[in-house]
Amino acid sequence: MNRINPSKLLLSKWTAALPQNREKHFLVTELHRDEDGVVQEVELQAVLTRRCEQMDWHALQDDRHWRMGWR
Repeated sequence: MNRINPSKLLLSKWTAALPQNREKHFLVTELHRDEDGVVQEVELQAVLTRRCEQMDWHALQDDRHWRMGWR
């Protein structure tokens, strides 16, 4: 399990453990916060295709699907 500080996720790099459509490397481009300033979701952008997707930041803690850094 990856240990993550959600406030430091912006511009962090991630590698998908099970790449789909040749999208393996991702960059966190945006943090979505609630009205109290707590991070709820992140926006990931695929480096190769520039496709963006939003997801709960807790999903990045699962090392079966995501690895920190580009590998």
